[in-house]
Amino acid sequence: MEQTKQHHFDEKKWFTLFANKAHVLYPSDDPAHDYLHIMRVVQTAKHLCEQEKGNWAVIMPAAFFHDFINVPKNDPRREIASKLSAEAAIEYLQAHGYPAEHFDGIRHAIEAHSFSAGIKAETLEAQIVQDADRLDSLGAIGIARCFATTSRMARPFYNGEDPWATNRELDDKNFGIDHFFKKLFLLVDKLNTPTAKAEGEHRVAFIKTYLDQIKREI
Repeated sequence: MEQTKQHHFDEKKWFTLFANKAHVLYPSDDPAHDYLHIMRVVQTAKHLCEQEKGNWAVIMPAAFFHDFINVPKNDPRREIASKLSAEAAIEYLQAHGYPAEHFDGIRHAIEAHSFSAGIKAETLEAQIVQDADRLDSLGAIGIARCFATTSRMARPFYNGEDPWATNRELDDKNFGIDHFFKKLFLLVDKLNTPTAKAEGEHRVAFIKTYLDQIKREI
């Protein structure tokens, strides 16, 4: 039955509509969460969907709209941002006549994608969207996003007295490099799918090479 639903799913029509909406939704003044970030997550989610045999009719809108309501990282509402995004996304999809049988899956995938929310991804589709978003925090693009956020929050790249936290607690609220050790390196063990885990390990290895170079320079 599910195959029949997907058979009538007009992917090109919805992809175009969602991409146009994403252009409006995601501002270019936050490079870590802009339209380009969304399109990378969609592209990665598509690859994971194909490899892991997920339902693209659920994954695609969830990937496009996982940050529908973007709450700054230091905002007290951060933990509920994904729930706010899910509600806004479903309202938007309803208004455009998207097939309602996918709404529960889309809602859960958006709610569960967030690290801050701490919601377990119970479905393959939610796991794929979560993995796609987390992979964008790793590798070369992850480095760029980390420092973009560091600059946006007006904090230094590293602690001048103790850059590698040898004799202090990690503090990624105040130092950019600390974020790699405090959160990003831990993401690999939290990835769900085999395809994402393999890619995540590759991307973490690249970050570690990059950090070795920084050690030489500072």
